[in-house]
Amino acid sequence: MNDQQLAKKILQHVGGEQNVSSLHPSATQLGIEVKDKTKANKSALENMKAIINVEESNEQFQIKIEGSVEDLYKEIKKLGDFTNDSTSEEKEKESMMSKILGIISGSFAPILGVLAGSGLLKALLTVLTMLGWMSTESSTYAILSAAGHAIFYFLPIFLGITLSIKLGASPYVGGTIGAALLEPSFTNLAANGAKSVDFLGIPVVLMSYSSTVFPIFIAVAIYAVLDKFLKKVIYKDIQMFVNPMISLLIIVPLTVLIFGPFGVYVGEAIGAGIEFLSSKSGLLTGAVLGSAWTFLTIMGLHWAIIPIAIANLAIGEDPIIGMAAAAPFAQIGMALGIFLKTKDKDLKGLSATAILPSVLAGTTELINYGIILRYKRTMLYVAIAGAVGGAINGSLGVKMTVFSFPSLLTIPAFSPMLQYVIGIAVALVLGMVLTYIFGYEDKNEKASSKVKFDTDQISVERETIGSPLSGEIIPLYKISEPLFATQTVGKGIAIEPEKGEVVSPMDGVVTTLFPTEHAIGITSEGGAEILINIGIDTVNLKGQFFTSHVKQGDKVRQGDLLIEFDIEKIKAAGYQVTTPVVITNTSQYLDVVKTKNSFVSAKDDLLTVVV
Repeated sequence: MNDQQLAKKILQHVGGEQNVSSLHPSATQLGIEVKDKTKANKSALENMKAIINVEESNEQFQIKIEGSVEDLYKEIKKLGDFTNDSTSEEKEKESMMSKILGIISGSFAPILGVLAGSGLLKALLTVLTMLGWMSTESSTYAILSAAGHAIFYFLPIFLGITLSIKLGASPYVGGTIGAALLEPSFTNLAANGAKSVDFLGIPVVLMSYSSTVFPIFIAVAIYAVLDKFLKKVIYKDIQMFVNPMISLLIIVPLTVLIFGPFGVYVGEAIGAGIEFLSSKSGLLTGAVLGSAWTFLTIMGLHWAIIPIAIANLAIGEDPIIGMAAAAPFAQIGMALGIFLKTKDKDLKGLSATAILPSVLAGTTELINYGIILRYKRTMLYVAIAGAVGGAINGSLGVKMTVFSFPSLLTIPAFSPMLQYVIGIAVALVLGMVLTYIFGYEDKNEKASSKVKFDTDQISVERETIGSPLSGEIIPLYKISEPLFATQTVGKGIAIEPEKGEVVSPMDGVVTTLFPTEHAIGITSEGGAEILINIGIDTVNLKGQFFTSHVKQGDKVRQGDLLIEFDIEKIKAAGYQVTTPVVITNTSQYLDVVKTKNSFVSAKDDLLTVVV
């Protein structure tokens, strides 16, 4: 049975096109959400030869098949107009720039940890040699240098793998394309000083591709298009070996002849342009980069610049991060100013939690999304402090010598080091002083915060939300999920459950029940919208170990059993069961007051919303 026939049969057994409300493809299975479950025939689906397994969850069927989910999804899409298909809607709304940035960030994200770790190791070696504790001629240095440099030298291989995964092509072929550019038979042509090299009579421009970014991005992007074409025209039974052979046969020569040299020249041209601007006015260039970097990071646009910085390092040093490094230190200073100024325990805890990874590892996500976006006045402070620090670094010619995220531990990765320290220190101190002197709240926030201290003395409306679980109370800022830790989803609290039962925290209506049953949303009779998210990243369990006892739209009373979950099995699968309980419509209330108890039982008072 081919994909077209399989698609028709599946649609028939789920009640036809009109009964399908949305499609949810993943790497391993196809989710089909139906309007009326009684019209679907699960047993008929399970008896089809091409289907491995069918799981039913509320109004959704999760179908695992023997072949490609992507191909089946495309065939089903051809058979009907599924206007509620969330996947297609999101793709239509997504701009070209968002797609490109998403591809770049998705390619770097899996290797960011090892990039940062390798950069830190190289910075450590710099310190050890500067202090005279290790010789660059020693075998120990050579071994450690190899450990720190490997990811950068073989970067085309790693990016070939991650980019292929992001584009839906074979990561092994993508990695092989990158490896071909570093294979000794090819690199020795340049090493041996060959004057004339050709491919089938076409001249080849020899150059080094180690540590490069742009050539492999272009090559794999073209490969992904070719791979999709080959899947359509090559007989399926021989695709496993024929498609890789054809892809390598076409893409590697094209990369050596066209994509590679073009990509290298593009990277060098961009780097030279920034170098030119820096030489003309390092002060102005540094001020612009230092001021803008925070906002580029928040919007994800920094992913368009990081590959340029890495490409600059391949041919020497990079001035971009050297100047932009002032921004994260301005953010640290701002967070430190809030920590010193605020009397709010949660905000003090959040700022302290955000400062630590920023100082040690250069990861400022908690500051960006938990503080800056929440207290918008701080945007001006980090922009000013970043601009001043960036201008100092730019005017003094600071450059990054090995790739690293700006932090205290990676100071040796920048040169000249003393000038770099001056620039980032000024940014940090200025960010802290501006925040401490001028404050971080706007007028509305100040007025709201004043109400918090007087709610016991004045007449206000309150609604009390009970605890859906029994367990230990944990402040949100201490959990590892950024969206909850930064209160982006809403204010609330987390619970470390001692029993795998979630009960309704008050009388209301089930407004949301996730297909994976790991999270549920309830709207109280008073209008409070409560989200209970069982565990951290447990959406990846796809419903395993969770059993819901209600469905969306059900009316519930306080204490009604909503969901059961197996704590031990979830932990054994490698997930935390720490459960955030938040008010998602926090903005509609003057305050969300949390229990002062360190332990709660189900139905005990947990949160009080003040209108």
